[in-house]
Amino acid sequence: MLKIAVQMDPIEAVNVESDTTFMLMLEAQARGHPLWVYDFRTLALEDGRLSCRARPVTLTPVQGSHVSFGDEARLDLGADVDVILMRQDPPFDMAYVTATYLLETVHPRTLVVNDPSEVRSAPEKLFATRFEGLQPPTLISSDPVALEDFHARHGDVVLKPLHGAAGSGVVRLKAGDPNLGALIEIHAAASRDPLVIQKFLPAVEAGDKRIILIDGEPVGAINRVPMKGAVRSNLRVGGVAEPVDLTARDREICAAIGPELKRRGLIFVGIDVIGDWLTEINVTSPTGAQQLKRFSGIDAAAALWDNLEARHVPSA
Repeated sequence: MLKIAVQMDPIEAVNVESDTTFMLMLEAQARGHPLWVYDFRTLALEDGRLSCRARPVTLTPVQGSHVSFGDEARLDLGADVDVILMRQDPPFDMAYVTATYLLETVHPRTLVVNDPSEVRSAPEKLFATRFEGLQPPTLISSDPVALEDFHARHGDVVLKPLHGAAGSGVVRLKAGDPNLGALIEIHAAASRDPLVIQKFLPAVEAGDKRIILIDGEPVGAINRVPMKGAVRSNLRVGGVAEPVDLTARDREICAAIGPELKRRGLIFVGIDVIGDWLTEINVTSPTGAQQLKRFSGIDAAAALWDNLEARHVPSA
């Protein structure tokens, strides 16, 4: 038996038919593992011991009555649980980063998925740039001169915030579009983070593939097709999920990044591939597991718990 604490956004609001975190928890419950949920804002570090206010949960896959809670209690995350799933959604801001520092005080004594120091060291759009030859032409910068030069050289581009998520703030700029300067100013007024500018990939019209990897090995993929005329394929902004098979290029990409994911303790990862190009490596709270099982029968949740059970000696 593994005692599992899940750091997540309010479970009351999840969609039980699509939410990956709920699927991971439901599989853990089916295996007899007790579950607690907590908000990262209740984390408390005192005298070297990390605790949180958590509630035990029992899950049912029926929307609206999908969770029941036991009495709230304070958990010692270094002693009372065996596994912590860090699954709250971005933004990847200083509050998120601070949560990784706090969880680092108990990992690996308590196994945190994913390794909090490596989550902090692998911002999703930046991490992908470490792997030469896998990305389309990409620039990350706050410098308007550099951004405008990239646009002039590559013409049709996509602009997005470095730490954005779920397609937020993603825009396409065609060659000669005069709006880049204004968009840079708007972003700078709201954030000091750099922007990502990337050569537009026409293959996105056929879909943006989400590939799930567990401990560095691909388990399956779904395709996310944008609405007609749209550039964003994220499911939260209207993209439609479809079944898809892994191609030889997909497997080449996974083989190139998989050993590094495994080395870093990034156990549950979702990568985004458009055409032949890697665009992001998602290490915070990757999604797509429910759609993968629905389309192909591949159960990423079962594969994850098989892996965690095999590596972990549970408490008595």
